[in-house]
Amino acid sequence: METVNKYPMLSERTRGWLKYLHRKVNTPDNWDRGGHPSPMWDDKSTPPTLCFARFDLIDSSYALALMADTTPAWREVYGSILDQLLQRYGTYWGAIDWQTQIDDDPLRGAYPESWNRIYIPPDRVGRYNVAGWTANGIEPWGLQMDPIGADGNLFYKGFFNLLLGLYRYVSGDKKWNRPFTIIGDGANTFTYSHSSINHLLTRQLAARREGCHCENTKIWPYCMVPAGLGLKLHDVLYQTQTHWVFDRWWRYAKEHYVRLSDAGRLEWAAYYYDPIIDYLCDGGLAAAASLVFYLSPQHYHDALHLYEQWADDTTCPPVSQDPDPARKKALLVDPRSFAVCLLWAREMGDAARYHVLHALAEQICEPTWNRERGEFYYRFGLSEPYPRGQANAVIMAAEAGGKQAWWRIFNEPNLRKFDQPTVSGVDFPRLGISQAICDEEKEILAVSTYAADPWMSGTSTTFVVDHLREPAQARVLRDGNVYEGWRVSREDQIEIKAEVQDHSYLVMHV
Repeated sequence: METVNKYPMLSERTRGWLKYLHRKVNTPDNWDRGGHPSPMWDDKSTPPTLCFARFDLIDSSYALALMADTTPAWREVYGSILDQLLQRYGTYWGAIDWQTQIDDDPLRGAYPESWNRIYIPPDRVGRYNVAGWTANGIEPWGLQMDPIGADGNLFYKGFFNLLLGLYRYVSGDKKWNRPFTIIGDGANTFTYSHSSINHLLTRQLAARREGCHCENTKIWPYCMVPAGLGLKLHDVLYQTQTHWVFDRWWRYAKEHYVRLSDAGRLEWAAYYYDPIIDYLCDGGLAAAASLVFYLSPQHYHDALHLYEQWADDTTCPPVSQDPDPARKKALLVDPRSFAVCLLWAREMGDAARYHVLHALAEQICEPTWNRERGEFYYRFGLSEPYPRGQANAVIMAAEAGGKQAWWRIFNEPNLRKFDQPTVSGVDFPRLGISQAICDEEKEILAVSTYAADPWMSGTSTTFVVDHLREPAQARVLRDGNVYEGWRVSREDQIEIKAEVQDHSYLVMHV
């Protein structure tokens, strides 16, 4: 007798995070000029570079894609959330930095000493824009209000292209490959599609072997690498040939931005390079390691090499029952940076390091269940009204992933799921799906349900299974017993009566 236990299943914590994220994207707010994002969106993490709500949208997409690959026969909720992330991304507030950070930063003479030390050329303190200040309008490009068509602003359009690809990969819907408008601010309204953004990036990168600027006038490997990943995913989804421009850039980068010695040791790595003044901001091992997650699906062995150097040179924080309060505070000065370490270890298959970091996260990151809502997140000791979005999104991507799970999306993508039996019509967030996978060889669809809304446990609902070859010949088991609570509802579809609670279903002869 086949059982559901042999097939992958979402963890309880990823299900709790999904419930919270669903509430978050469905909390009304207004990202247009004159409005403001909900305070649930994280615009605080990792200043001065990532402290914009847009980066919460970006980080939130990764766990969704990984969870969707765990339940390939149920994707509708992930696609719905990704769609709402994209709707916010293309707004005034989605590009708020490019729309408002015009010319040089008027506060550049008053930066904190730590910013000057890390990001500013030593001979230009007080006269140079910090990383994160987009400087739209300065030379060599001048004022360009289109955040995608601009010569700079790579980090906006590169991540946008990647999110568009993840939506298409998860949902199968080509909605965002039809023309849509962004910004929507009178004259500053621009029209694009997924493919037009991808092709624009390809043209810009083909013309600039050294890479495109993010902030004017800085080229960031950290932004170039995910931009390349978006190109790779577009090639997978639409059978285009655009990723070559990234491969060419990466060869250039290994000479100019990420330099390894003949013995294979890292000599230096750029946070950014300013070609106007020929200045490389050396970020060392931290800058190199920051590339690992995005580089892994594109040049895995290089990513593994960089990760191993980081792991060799980084001592895991000691795990104790009562960590030193000062040590605890230091680790969580930037919760996102701590969370990223778990994600690197998880993706690169470093189980020992992931175990140590995860145990430490249990002690210091304040894992929290809201059992009344069925939601899970980390509070990171911040005492903020809402869970810190970017750090939670990253650490939950680690929870949802596994060794090379992210790599497989781009290199062994599951595209057959769109033609296989699929679960839909689920009344989420009342009923949740923890498992949904089609075993083609055995002609079985395994589905497991749970009460996503604890208050609705035991109530009745339905869901459907479509893309069935001969639905009238199907056989359904529930919790190992023959189940008669279903009917043929369409020529390729059955409707299953369900309860909002834990059940396992096997739909046979799919």
